[in-house]
Amino acid sequence: MMNVRLTYWAIFLVGNLVAGFACAEDQAAIEALLKQPIIGADVPQAEVEAFCEKRVPTVPRVDSKEEWGKLAEQWRQQMLKQVVLRGEGVKWRAAERKIEWQEAIEGGPGYRITKLRYEAIPGMWIPALLYEPEKLSGKVPVVLNVNGHDQSDGKAAAYKQIRCINMAKRGMLALNLEWLGMGQLHSDGFAHYRMNQLDLCGTSGLAPFYLAMERGLDVLLAHKNADPQRVAVAGLSGGGWQTIFISSLDTRVTLTNPVAGYSSFLTRIHHHSDLGDSEQTPCDMATVADYAHLTAMMAPRATLLTFNIKDDCCFASGHALQPLLNAAESVFKLYDTSAKLRSHVNHDPGTHNFGLDNREALYRMLKANFYEDDDSFDATEIQCDNELKTKEQLQVELPANNADFHSLALALSNDLPRGVSIPEKPDAAWAKAAREQLAEVVRSRQYDLVAKEISTEQRGKMQVTFWQLQIGKEWTVPATEFSHDRSTANVDIVIADAGRGSTAATVARLLGENKRVLAVDPYYVGEAKNKDHDFLFALLVSAVGERPLGIQASQLATIARWQKQERKMDSVAIIADGPRMSLAALVAANLETACVDRLQLHQALGTLKEVIDQNLGVNEKPELFCFGLLEKFDIDILVALAAPREVSFVEPSDRAKTTLSGLKSWYAKLGKDFDPLR
Repeated sequence: MMNVRLTYWAIFLVGNLVAGFACAEDQAAIEALLKQPIIGADVPQAEVEAFCEKRVPTVPRVDSKEEWGKLAEQWRQQMLKQVVLRGEGVKWRAAERKIEWQEAIEGGPGYRITKLRYEAIPGMWIPALLYEPEKLSGKVPVVLNVNGHDQSDGKAAAYKQIRCINMAKRGMLALNLEWLGMGQLHSDGFAHYRMNQLDLCGTSGLAPFYLAMERGLDVLLAHKNADPQRVAVAGLSGGGWQTIFISSLDTRVTLTNPVAGYSSFLTRIHHHSDLGDSEQTPCDMATVADYAHLTAMMAPRATLLTFNIKDDCCFASGHALQPLLNAAESVFKLYDTSAKLRSHVNHDPGTHNFGLDNREALYRMLKANFYEDDDSFDATEIQCDNELKTKEQLQVELPANNADFHSLALALSNDLPRGVSIPEKPDAAWAKAAREQLAEVVRSRQYDLVAKEISTEQRGKMQVTFWQLQIGKEWTVPATEFSHDRSTANVDIVIADAGRGSTAATVARLLGENKRVLAVDPYYVGEAKNKDHDFLFALLVSAVGERPLGIQASQLATIARWQKQERKMDSVAIIADGPRMSLAALVAANLETACVDRLQLHQALGTLKEVIDQNLGVNEKPELFCFGLLEKFDIDILVALAAPREVSFVEPSDRAKTTLSGLKSWYAKLGKDFDPLR
């Protein structure tokens, strides 16, 4: 009897070893199968475009200026409250406004340049230059001059100096301020994709941008000669974005001239060159208004939209201009101020510029609205090339420890999370409330799933099935399923930051363990990643009110339900490789508590604070910047919520070993002897 038992176990062990070796030998074949296209490159692109397009609001038709005025004011307040000043932004705006004047330097005939710095938010100083006529009497127009993505010269860019000099020579006060991340503020901590670190903390990364402009207006309007009825803003490219944003939301601005700086989200969806950086695609903006709304909200104030016909960067006139005019013309007509809305298309050179032709269009606009009764005002540019200064001459002294996006995020993260904490004892009510809050933070969705079997192949004893998983009516997830004749009714859903094509070794190992394996690519991963401007579309997904992390987690939860409820699998596990997919798996397990039985996480974060500590940008791992996630949750809390289901960290980092060390005792309180780090 003993010999029979020994023989049985010998056969069993040998069989499993053979299966394991066979899978190892077949790893190259498995890799080729995993890389076989299922949905193609065009499907994810079309789906994300359609997903965003139907969520962008359009400008409503309004019959009276009274009705429009109420709507516009409502949008302004909502934009400030729900988009720009979320989190610490309200406190930053309310802080004492500090301005420090420095030396005045000789400008040229008729004007001087005074250096200054002011706090946009506490600890973040903005260098600026005030171009001031030497002879001033009475009230004069003021112009806020903002610049775009000129990392090297910034405020010293020649075309910007010329503009400011011309304004000063014509009797105006011109403020030339530095843009975050450019010129004197060009640093790694100010890189625009770092602003989303603030988003992760529950504070809008847009707030520093907006407050820098708002306080620039404060500086101008505090001047004793400033005319509050004649306040203009102008800028190119990123400066054009700044121009329409501050002008539409701050009604102190009475004339705006954005140059090649923005287009409607509906335009950008199909003209990908217009997809802007983080600040131009802020989280949740389109839940309130589109850029078409911002344009129309200028009515009845003077508005000059300048675009370039052959723009080699973005916002070419042929596609960007007309939708904005279409949105604004009827509103200006309501106010009987159609003449206040103008457009200018530059043909020479026609590329991305705020050159002579575009500057003179601005001067004409200033004459028509600020100097309409002054026949002496000449819109021809005054030549001043010999008056330009070097960027060293225009340098403004700044504190050595000037705050930036990264330092602000580090400071904010110190006290986070503060929304949810692990209780002393397991509490079902706490867990339920926390999961509901998590679902809201990630904007999760309940999806239906329709599985479409594309093909099946038999490779020896291994069966491979290719699936297109239609999730809701919006997403198609590619999936490759592996099984063999010894596979149990336990399925492991395999996901990886690098896509399912990178998971061959994992799939081979699991097959050797007699598992059924479903390798999938959720949204923004592998084959499901959109082919054009990938992370910029991820930003747009957040701008229309959704979250890339929430989409991924909702898809995984839906797939787990399909396996458990429809395919009747005994157990469903998620095996995740990489920090992005590990986080998606953790969230999915808390969205779907009945159908996700176990998690195995490789290269997972030990804390969301690592995103900030490592100074990551949203262009690198966009899902990790889910707005407000760190404000409410961290990795340890997500694991505690998933317990008593096993969440295993494979080869955890030293950081994870420190931040997650208390979870073993939490499992013990739930009656389970399990250590996630073991």
